[in-house]
Amino acid sequence: MTAIEGLTPGVWKIDPAHTAAEFSVRHLMVTKVRGRFSDVSGSVTIADDPLQSKVEAVIKTASITTGDEARDNHLRTADFLEVEKYPEMTFTSTEILPKGSEYIVRGDLTLHGVTKPVELVLEFNGVTGDPWGGTRAGFSAETEINRRDYGVDISMPMDGGGVVVGDKIKIQIEAEVIKT
Repeated sequence: MTAIEGLTPGVWKIDPAHTAAEFSVRHLMVTKVRGRFSDVSGSVTIADDPLQSKVEAVIKTASITTGDEARDNHLRTADFLEVEKYPEMTFTSTEILPKGSEYIVRGDLTLHGVTKPVELVLEFNGVTGDPWGGTRAGFSAETEINRRDYGVDISMPMDGGGVVVGDKIKIQIEAEVIKT
């Protein structure tokens, strides 16, 4: 595979001001609640062969926000994220594979003290210069996990069937990285 245009080897730091780690989950079986984590850090180390590159990311779990303070406070408790015991979730890549115009980034996601392999579908959005003389690149990624696989197994059944909070969590990431 040839180099991805403009993405030069080296370390690219995640720009937390321009990176979004967002999620959605079913609520009451009829709608989705969306939220995000506002404290994201990490890096992408681009190798000479881009398929040998590495991704490391850290998300502070207490930075969760859904637009409802009471819900956010509940999500921080032992019912869900247990942020005092598990203040971070991490992702470390293990493999990158081409898939058409996109890539599959395999790696280990650690959440709530449990590490499981996940696959992110990654889209490379390009490279550009910034007004301060730096170089930036953008990526979009998504995956889906089951919260129960990570020990987040609150069960709140509804009268007549179903649950208050769904098991499947869709994760979407928009990352902007800066060449260091």
